[in-house]
Amino acid sequence: MEYTEVMVRYGELSTKGKNRKDFINRLASNVEKVLKDFPQIEFHPRHDRMHIVLNGASFKDVDQRLKKVFGIQTYSPAIKIPKTLEDIEKTSLELMQETFKPGMTFKVNTKRSDHKFEYDTNQLNNLVGDYLFDHMDGLKAEMKHPDLVLRIEVRQDAAYISNQLLHGVGGMPVGTAGKAVMMLSGGIDSPVASWLALKRGVDIEMVHFFSPPYTTEKALAKAKELTGILANYAGKINFIAVPFAEIQETIKEKLPEGYLMTVQRRFMLQLADRIRAQHGGLAIFNGESVGQVASQTLQSMVAINDVTTTPVIRPVATMDKTEIIKLAEDIGTFDLSIQPFEDCCTIFAPPRPKTKPKLERAREYEARLDVEGLIQRALDGIEVTPIYPNEKFLDDKAQEDADLL
Repeated sequence: MEYTEVMVRYGELSTKGKNRKDFINRLASNVEKVLKDFPQIEFHPRHDRMHIVLNGASFKDVDQRLKKVFGIQTYSPAIKIPKTLEDIEKTSLELMQETFKPGMTFKVNTKRSDHKFEYDTNQLNNLVGDYLFDHMDGLKAEMKHPDLVLRIEVRQDAAYISNQLLHGVGGMPVGTAGKAVMMLSGGIDSPVASWLALKRGVDIEMVHFFSPPYTTEKALAKAKELTGILANYAGKINFIAVPFAEIQETIKEKLPEGYLMTVQRRFMLQLADRIRAQHGGLAIFNGESVGQVASQTLQSMVAINDVTTTPVIRPVATMDKTEIIKLAEDIGTFDLSIQPFEDCCTIFAPPRPKTKPKLERAREYEARLDVEGLIQRALDGIEVTPIYPNEKFLDDKAQEDADLL
């Protein structure tokens, strides 16, 4: 059947009191952003739900986008029809015939905001239920926990019929919790942390460190493509590429091996903090999980976090690797994350990094370097790329490589 509109329910937004209107407007803006390819669609955000008028757009295509919009609890495709019993019965039958499967139970649930309509809710429930039983075989009514609920809404302008309750990803609309930067590597953890930040309404910009010629263009393309997957949940994400080779070379040349990783991460955090300040961010997010690697012990975190007073938020801090992998598979980043293109976190990695670095020692070693000069030159070389849902970069890079052969 051709659905005419989608009814979107807000879920957690209902708890936002006086700020509710701002949250609803942000959600409406985010939905419009992900559905920008459908210019015929109309959006009508209201206090209790949002109505998306399809105007001929395919619900199947729209559905794929709505599944990934944070702030949507549930939604239902609906059919708008004239307010006559004949139209309501006929459309209800067609919808049930299309979606009902043998063995399912159902019930009819009517809401009536037009109290001048000739039938009240109980009467309409009974009339439509009897009509369905007369025209379909194998129906079984169930009032408490039915498999299908045929929803009939009689409003002032028309009647609306639906029988699907689809679940969104919940959470808060992206942008309602403020802005932050995310330290994105090419691994499994940081894309999952990014998704969790977006789910809580944080508008993130990706900060990715790359070190040519030690890291390849494919490693950079991989990080951008991961951002493209995550942009499905945000509409657009800025990707900030930070050149890091000079800093890594300098640290390796001048500092003891055991502290290479610690001081390198201190530089990364300082750079992320400078970029955050320049872009109006409020916090720094990363994909650290406590104890997973040498740089993520509590002692290492103390020695690294020393360079900033900005909140550093770690959404996957207490998750184990199997939990993170499961979520990466669910959101679609896992297969790309395991592609073997080394990022700058893996090059120059010492064989025996300090797992319990001393804060004073880290400060002392870092002070031997031209910290401000190294940071400023890295900042001068950053490149910002806006990335949209599902943008491909590895395919383009592979074609460029083929052209050079």
